[in-house]
Amino acid sequence: MKINKVLLLFLMLVLSAKSYGQTKTIHVYVALCDNKFQGIVPVPEKIGNGKDPRLNLYWGAGYGVKSYLKLKTKDWKFIKQLKSSNPYILDRILFKHATKEVYILADAYDGEQIKPCIEDFLKASNTQNPLKIEIDSKDLNFGGNADLLAYIGHDGLMDFDVNVGYKKTNKKQKDVIVLACYSRNFFSPEIKKANANPILWTTHLMAPEAYTLKSAIDGWINNESGKQIDERAAQVYNKYQKCGIKGARNLFTTGFKK
Repeated sequence: MKINKVLLLFLMLVLSAKSYGQTKTIHVYVALCDNKFQGIVPVPEKIGNGKDPRLNLYWGAGYGVKSYLKLKTKDWKFIKQLKSSNPYILDRILFKHATKEVYILADAYDGEQIKPCIEDFLKASNTQNPLKIEIDSKDLNFGGNADLLAYIGHDGLMDFDVNVGYKKTNKKQKDVIVLACYSRNFFSPEIKKANANPILWTTHLMAPEAYTLKSAIDGWINNESGKQIDERAAQVYNKYQKCGIKGARNLFTTGFKK
C-alpha cells in the first residue's frame, strides 16, 4: 500500500510537470497602420493614424488584433493591459486561450516606428531579446523566448533596409508568421538569416487582419503542418474577403521558395 502511494505521488508530479511544460507563448508585433509615415494606399483618417491604437486598422478597428481577439472570438480571453518600457509600443495586451495553456502577448507599435517594430520581430525570431512577464505567480516567456512569433502590418521592407545583427546559431528554431503584402519575397533573406521557420506568409497584396492570424494560430496550437495552416488561412481569408478560394490559396504559402 505504501509503495502504491509513493507511485501515485510520483505519477502526479510527472503529470504536473508535463502539464506545466505544455505552456506555450506567442508574441505578436503589430505596426499600426499609418497614412503619414508608411508607403501605403491611404485609408480613412480615423483608422490610419499610427499614433492612435484605439481605432487603428490593425489594432482597435473591427478586425484589428486587439478588437478581434477580445470581442469577436470565444477562444481567447483578455487577461490584462500591460505597460512597456519601450516608448514605441503604444499598447500591450495579454490573452490566454480559453481551454489551453497558451498565451498571446500583442504589442502595438507607433506606425511611424515601423522599422524598429520589424527589427524587434526579426531579433526575436533569432531568439534575441527575451522577455519575461509574471502573471499570477507564473513566468511567461515572450520576445526571443516565445514559441511562436508573428508580424502584422505594412511590408516595410519594401521601403527600407533593416539593421539586425543575427546570432549564427539558435538554441531553438522559432516558428514565425508574417502577414504583410508580398512578405515571402521581402522577408525571406532576413528570416533565413534569423534561422527561423516561416509557417505562414504571403505571395501578393493582402489585408493583414486578425482573422487570418487567429486561424493560423489555431492550426499551430493543434500541431498542424505548414500546408494545413496555409489552407486554414486561405479558407478564412476567402470567407471574409470574398476573393475566391483559388486566389486565397495562391496568396498564402509556407516555408521558403524552392
